[in-house]
Amino acid sequence: MTLPLFGSPATSPDVPGGLLLQMPLLPLGSQPAHPLLTMLRFKNLGSGSTGNATVVEGSSGSQARRLLVDCGFGIRQLQWRLEAAQLRLADIHAIFITHEHSDHIGCAQAMAVRHRIPVWMSEGTHAALGAPDFDGMLRIARDMEAIDMGEFSALPFTVPHDAREPLQLRCTDGAAYLGVLTDLGHASNHVLAQLTGCDALLIEANHDLAMLEASRYPAFLKRRVGGPYGHLANSATAEILRAVRHPGLSRVVAAHLSAQNNVPALAQACLAAALDWPDDAITVASPTAGTDWIGVG
Repeated sequence: MTLPLFGSPATSPDVPGGLLLQMPLLPLGSQPAHPLLTMLRFKNLGSGSTGNATVVEGSSGSQARRLLVDCGFGIRQLQWRLEAAQLRLADIHAIFITHEHSDHIGCAQAMAVRHRIPVWMSEGTHAALGAPDFDGMLRIARDMEAIDMGEFSALPFTVPHDAREPLQLRCTDGAAYLGVLTDLGHASNHVLAQLTGCDALLIEANHDLAMLEASRYPAFLKRRVGGPYGHLANSATAEILRAVRHPGLSRVVAAHLSAQNNVPALAQACLAAALDWPDDAITVASPTAGTDWIGVG
């Protein structure tokens, strides 16, 4: 089932009083004579415990639709990061929140309400946030119910993490596939199934096991971070890559690196070894600058 982000005005069953937005259709005579070239690309705006956000963009010809995956910054900081990507807040067509932790939710409510941008999240995430009022902009996301962005679709899937109902995404324009996978403690069979066949992955590589063990974190926090509902170690991410590796996988971005318990070189070496790639073929998402725009497929 694909849930429309835009469609005929109708009351959403998940949003009391909320209306789905209407997207104008081109007149039949204005349709292109030849199929337009489609493109799927993404840009991380920053990744780490201080904040997370990624723009996924699908385009055909001059038409583009953009989904902001997580919104873990203040609105001024987010605006600055979007400007570095040559985007404005008005260029974002929807927001998807993976879970309720502060480094992912950030300014989502303010952005959605002020700028009338639909925001998707699970019922569990909304409840965990205290059921805030999104003034008709809330959309409920569910496991394996695709969100239609017009130029691409985003398929949420559940992951094991210490949040109420966390979701991650598989995005496609019909030709290329992007997996977005941060904040989880291990890869279930369900997770692996959604990553299979992806051409690009933005995937958590949170910590190095030895660095975490030697860190000053208290024992309970070490257990949480390293546990089955915590965060992926470099070695766990490497195992995921071995499991989903295929000839079409061409880009891997290591995300959500711990500033205390990991370093980019360790993450790159571990992930690259799993794919038989050179270390520098693994991109690391910076907490301050994110990544450049990366094409998928």
